[in-house]
Amino acid sequence: MVLTLKVISCAMNYNDGLLKEEDLREAQKKNRLIKLPSLIEYFGYCLCCGSHFAGPVYEMKNYLDWTEGKGLNKGPSPSPYVATLRALVQAAFCMAMFLYLSPSRPLSWFTDPAYQEWGFWRKLSYQYMSGFTMRWKYYFIWSISEAAMVISGLGFSGWTESSPPKPKWDRAKVVDILGFELAKSSVLLPLVLNIQVSTWLRHFLLKYAVGEKKPGFFQLLATQTASAVWHGLYPGYIILFVQSALMIAGSRVIYQWEKAIPTNMALVKKAFAVMNFAYTVLVLNYSCVGFMLLSKHETLASYGSVYYIGTMIPIALIILGYIIPAKPASFKARKEQ
Repeated sequence: MVLTLKVISCAMNYNDGLLKEEDLREAQKKNRLIKLPSLIEYFGYCLCCGSHFAGPVYEMKNYLDWTEGKGLNKGPSPSPYVATLRALVQAAFCMAMFLYLSPSRPLSWFTDPAYQEWGFWRKLSYQYMSGFTMRWKYYFIWSISEAAMVISGLGFSGWTESSPPKPKWDRAKVVDILGFELAKSSVLLPLVLNIQVSTWLRHFLLKYAVGEKKPGFFQLLATQTASAVWHGLYPGYIILFVQSALMIAGSRVIYQWEKAIPTNMALVKKAFAVMNFAYTVLVLNYSCVGFMLLSKHETLASYGSVYYIGTMIPIALIILGYIIPAKPASFKARKEQ
């Protein structure tokens, strides 16, 4: 998948280099390639820094600047050792969490006859804990990739505006663990998980498809489906990413209702915020089952065991969003306040 993303981004960046600069968006101007990279440069871009297994994805322009010692480094290069150590400690913690949690939550339980005899809440809590456990092994490999990117210097993305300025390593950042586990809204999830791939999807799929307009549900669904195909042609991936489009669309409805409430009704606004958080936790971990099991039969059986609650709630919210839309007047009043 990572190689596919690199092939596409390199080709599109080179194509942007053939176009007039005034016809391009800012991201296109920043990453356009004026000349075709050599074969050695291209293979180096695809295979360097351990990112070809799990990401992060980065642009050819950034890679070339790094190899040539150009770009963001003005003056001495920042020391990568503290940031690398932090990433390695995070990786060790994530692996320890996975090794501690995984023995008591095997995926085989989803197909065990005893699982079907459990009550609704026990099944739902097991889905949550299975998804929570599974994520730690991905956090581990992404942390290792981040460490490789940082120690190489390629992960450096500029300096903070603080005094004194500190180096930023955002180009190496793949996951914000706390940001993901405590996300207040499903809309925030792509911004904190597999960050560079999510950025790639926004730049190369959504922006090319809809331009500067706000993407609708069907554009979001098409983007998520493309991501599922890149992960692999397993039914579980397709189901998960279709679910994620529903999940994000449903969360947007709750968010719009929350923002339409006047600021003098703070308690109600907080109630909607809590609702969005609880909704995100429920639907996310319900949906994760498809990513873990991959089989269509087993995934649908697991969803059915909790009455498809994580599918029905987003669909109901999307429908309610059309029936009870957030009133524009409320937004105007909020702006005036």
